[in-house]
Amino acid sequence: MLASLQLKEFRCFDALAVPLSDGFNFFIGANGEGKTSILEAACVLLRLQSQRTSSLAPVAQAGAKTFCVRGSFAQHALEFQYGGLRRRLLFDQVEQRTASEYLRLARVVSFANTDIEMVRGGSEPRRRYLDFLGSQVDPRYRPILRAYERAVRSRNALLKSNRPRSRELAAYDEPLIRYGTELGAMRASLVERIAPVAAAAHTEISGAEEKLEIVFSAGNESDFAAHLTRSRPQEERLRQTVVGPHRDDLDLFVDGMPAQNYASEGQQRTLALALKLAQARIFADFSTPPVLLIDDIFGELDPTRRNALLGALSMGAQKLVTATSLQWRDQVGEASMWTLHDRRLHRM
Repeated sequence: MLASLQLKEFRCFDALAVPLSDGFNFFIGANGEGKTSILEAACVLLRLQSQRTSSLAPVAQAGAKTFCVRGSFAQHALEFQYGGLRRRLLFDQVEQRTASEYLRLARVVSFANTDIEMVRGGSEPRRRYLDFLGSQVDPRYRPILRAYERAVRSRNALLKSNRPRSRELAAYDEPLIRYGTELGAMRASLVERIAPVAAAAHTEISGAEEKLEIVFSAGNESDFAAHLTRSRPQEERLRQTVVGPHRDDLDLFVDGMPAQNYASEGQQRTLALALKLAQARIFADFSTPPVLLIDDIFGELDPTRRNALLGALSMGAQKLVTATSLQWRDQVGEASMWTLHDRRLHRM
């Protein structure tokens, strides 16, 4: 488990020490007190990324350009120091040249009210969902994703320049196609793995006989190189790369109907929960249970869905939970309880 967590110049906190226990850890407080930031700090420490934003720059406290998170997980000391020009990663007080060994240690699943955007929003939240899962189950996923993203950025910068030459574009085509082909195949494999697990979780928490289907929609044809060549006129007009895994998506269906257009808000929330539970259950195959970050969602669920979700959560997983009230506290059993007021923690 994550036994301790320390924040410095992180979001609204100058400094904060957070003792943690196994099982449920509750953080109770009004909106704006920083409850979500504690969960975000746990995610940044364990996964070197935020579940709230694609960039870490906004995580630094207002007026600061750096932040630091440190803690203890599975008897290992972890520390991540972020700066605009340099980042330091320490594993048991030893600075790491790469993140590979550090990231093998812990897995995280984040539940939040904004998860509904995976269902009703654009394609980016669904790609982020896949990438957050993929980077935690396969050590090759993160470097391949980063290499593809660099290739897309470089190619798009060239397309935005004045009259890019075909020979110059061709130099970026090779890494784009190579890493894009690998990334697309890994995402397609992930969806095959997720789909039946999410469908089973959806049945459990919906209490209905609705069938969930998840289909991978690739952003390029199987012959990526040929598709890229045919898209050149459109690229020149739009001045950006228009095909590739940066256009990948998930098609979500409930009883054969597109969930984005036809599902009710309750159905969409249930679907989003099923996707996150699928992550947690896939991580359960590893030796260390995942850390579950549950950000103020229980109060938004009706009693039936709340009880179903509580029953579906892994008993062995550590759970960090934020809430504004304790109306349903007695449903979770034994737990560590903290209130947050004026940026300080108080044990209940």
